[in-house]
Amino acid sequence: MTRRPLGRRFGWLWTAYAISAYGSGLGFGALPLIAVVVLQASPAQVSALSAVGPAVGALIAVPLAPWVEFHRRRPVMIAMDLTRFAVMATIPAAYAFDLLGFRQLLAVSAVVAATRIAFNAASGACLRDLVRPDDLLVANARFESTTWSSIAVGPPLGGAAIGLFGPITTVLADALSYLFSALAITAIRGREEQPPKADRNRVRAGDLLDGWQHLLSHPALRALYLNNMLVAGLIMATEPLLAVLLLRQHGFPPWQYGLAFAAPCLGGLVGSRLARRAVDRYGQHQVLRTAGTLRAVGLIGLAFVRPGVAGLLIVITVELTIIIGMSLYNPVLATYRLEHTPGPRIARTLSAWSIGQQASIAVLTALGGLLADITSPHTALTVAGLLILASPLLLPRRDGIF
Repeated sequence: MTRRPLGRRFGWLWTAYAISAYGSGLGFGALPLIAVVVLQASPAQVSALSAVGPAVGALIAVPLAPWVEFHRRRPVMIAMDLTRFAVMATIPAAYAFDLLGFRQLLAVSAVVAATRIAFNAASGACLRDLVRPDDLLVANARFESTTWSSIAVGPPLGGAAIGLFGPITTVLADALSYLFSALAITAIRGREEQPPKADRNRVRAGDLLDGWQHLLSHPALRALYLNNMLVAGLIMATEPLLAVLLLRQHGFPPWQYGLAFAAPCLGGLVGSRLARRAVDRYGQHQVLRTAGTLRAVGLIGLAFVRPGVAGLLIVITVELTIIIGMSLYNPVLATYRLEHTPGPRIARTLSAWSIGQQASIAVLTALGGLLADITSPHTALTVAGLLILASPLLLPRRDGIF
């Protein structure tokens, strides 16, 4: 099949996404690092920063969802980018004047989490307006490949920058990326119609829940939504546990720890590039079932991590399996979700999806940390690996409901 160009307007949206993705890659883990290195935060405070901040952000995003729905997409995206730039920029400013505190980090984490949800909801709605329906999968696959390449490249470069220029460097780079992302979005030309709404300044109670109503009333979306919350929550809950296991208990040097996560991200380029071919050959249903299973079954391998090179290879293999499955699954899922959501509900549905996922990650991360404190990180990783094996049962089983 001949590949069609997606147009300059999509190109600017993709550029904005890439700029902020690489900025976030550079700043990956920057807030917990600052909490530990600069503020001498306790383990409980670092855990709170990783769990409470995003959870509060998810709550803030609930009333934002209808606001996003009832306003033009591009101004909303620009506003969210500028807000993220402003709040992130407060960290280097406070650091320069020796005023930085843990509460500020917590507030920044919550605001960034909320604005990310709102931005992604507006971006998804904007994407459906910018490309042909037949090109949605190709566009989503490009976003997916950009995500994984930014994770593969960003953290190692960010670590080097911190070593050379100090702990605030990557936060400043992340903040500036949102500013440049906003500038790229302004370059998307063309008239954007105002979403119809009699009173855009007053949000009804039903508007807040409309996204969840659509997700839970659609059989396939409901199954995919519940599966996503479980899988995303369990996978993300293993990250802090694995950090403690590898760095503290098994004595991995930091460069090996970084390699264990950066190298497998190259698998994301493989999966995202295969998405369109796989769907053309096997269909959406089969790809979602197969890739959704692949991204889940490998996690139990982390229970067999050991010190030394063998342990490093186990982590890389497990992460590579998960990432290939995720990078193949995610663009197909994103495309299906856009195809089966009515235009007036897109932003609220995407917001509800992100809020549920973020809340699930926060809850399961907190529970994983609690279990690790009571038992051990190894035990908590084993439990997460066993629980996620049940997640494929939540995937839609019949092609007919797609």
